[in-house]
Amino acid sequence: MKKLLLGDEAIALGAIYAGLSGVYAYPGTPSTEITEFIQKDPLARERGIRSRWCTNEKTAMEAALGMSYAGKRALVCMKHVGMNVCADAFVNSAITGVNGGLVVLAADDPSMHSSQNEQDSRFYGKFAMIPIFEPSTQQEAFKMMGEAFDLSEKLGVPVLFRVVTRLAHSRAAVEIGAPQEQNKFNPATGKGWVLLPGIARKQYISLIEKQPAMAAAAEGSEHNRLEGEILRCAQDDRCAQDDRCAQDDRCAQDDNAPLGIIACGIAYNYVCEAGAKNVLKVSQYPLPEKKIKELAARSRSILVVEDGQPVVEQDVKALLGAEYKVEGRLTGKLPRTGELNPDNVAAALGIAPGKGFEPAKNLAARPPQLCPGCGHRDVYNALNKVAAEYPGARVFGDIGCYTLGALPPFQTLSSCVDMGASITMAKGAADAGLFPAIAIIGDSTFTHSGMTGLLDAVNDHSNITVIISDNLTTAMTGGQDSAGTSKFEAICLGLGVEPEHLHVVNPIAPNMEAITQLIRKEIDYNGVSVIIPRRECMQTLRRHSKK
Repeated sequence: MKKLLLGDEAIALGAIYAGLSGVYAYPGTPSTEITEFIQKDPLARERGIRSRWCTNEKTAMEAALGMSYAGKRALVCMKHVGMNVCADAFVNSAITGVNGGLVVLAADDPSMHSSQNEQDSRFYGKFAMIPIFEPSTQQEAFKMMGEAFDLSEKLGVPVLFRVVTRLAHSRAAVEIGAPQEQNKFNPATGKGWVLLPGIARKQYISLIEKQPAMAAAAEGSEHNRLEGEILRCAQDDRCAQDDRCAQDDRCAQDDNAPLGIIACGIAYNYVCEAGAKNVLKVSQYPLPEKKIKELAARSRSILVVEDGQPVVEQDVKALLGAEYKVEGRLTGKLPRTGELNPDNVAAALGIAPGKGFEPAKNLAARPPQLCPGCGHRDVYNALNKVAAEYPGARVFGDIGCYTLGALPPFQTLSSCVDMGASITMAKGAADAGLFPAIAIIGDSTFTHSGMTGLLDAVNDHSNITVIISDNLTTAMTGGQDSAGTSKFEAICLGLGVEPEHLHVVNPIAPNMEAITQLIRKEIDYNGVSVIIPRRECMQTLRRHSKK
């Protein structure tokens, strides 16, 4: 049976068919659709697969590790910057090892379509010294999910599963097989999960001892394969990689030898579209070193084509030595930033690209804007009005759709760095003497990583005003549940915010005068104030109204 699936949907269905018992995730483009698919899938519901959203990526990683401890298969999903949030638990999970299979899905975002950076999650896999899977197609994504769970249980380590935006959000026909049963409940035994230094040292040695098995799995993987004819020696018709070759120098160094190409993940498709023949496809790591050396022996030089940062290019340079010519993103043969595409790959191969799409000329730029009727709009209007009365006022922003408040017509925000940074940056600026220091953070972001910053501010009696702009959902990624809905007042009080300086308001036009007066009052209070403007997101309101 075939289904037309997004890459994210193929991953989700592959996990369900691999016997998944729980998916743990925080929504983030381009990974969100994986968990959403599992939440709606009939088989997942029939099997009782756990699929509620987590507060952040760290709690997701730890909960998945707990499910693995109990012997069940678990999937963790996040976008690439979420790997920074869960890094502590992620890296240590390689030391504890796993019981039930554990796959960590990281969806990278080359070109920063909806992200703050272009970081490449393969570095995290290398850092933790665990296997990495990087599918080239939706069909591979479906198939490799089952293989990743199998390898995780075989080697007793988590597996990193890396995709990029272009694969996650494109569709293809996927052949579907029969689902396998879920693992039986079987909690782990022994002390290996207790990372006291004495135990952790032994576990680390065990992880090191597993490295040859990981390398062998990658070397023998069907997803790492050499394609194209092997160069033959003109002198005695023996293979160029034969150590007994009569030539003093390797035949592959001949100028007539072909260019060798290492194509990783989705970039393999662009290489195939260009018609390249002498190719090593790489979709499972550690790198297949024997196959790389074999490609090098039959090639005059190597071009590494990878979407993301030059992870493989650097390793291939180290493997083959300084004399062997290796090109890619580091050398400028391919663009150093942004996602690859068929045209820039073809150009690197010396092939003239076909006629591309020509956008219409003389069109005015249309930057993204907050939705008409959005409560954030009224909040920014009030903030701008009050901040204009205070010379030197700064508004520290955060991650969410309200980040658009940095753009016209509002241009309110002075910063937006990472999840939860608004409160702690406002605190630090206030510590340095900035007044007034105002932080604006969304409801989902506040529970993700803003609560600890607010506790720091309360403990230090910082002179800041915090706006928790609550639209009752995780709006930026499509309206998923927000972990703190109906709990924010209790959370703030529990963290020590004084009741007389905690306010909930309804951000609508008739209330704007009262809200601006309240903001002025709390700015003038020397301490921590929290104002919660609460109004439902217009998009989820429309969906609820239809229901």
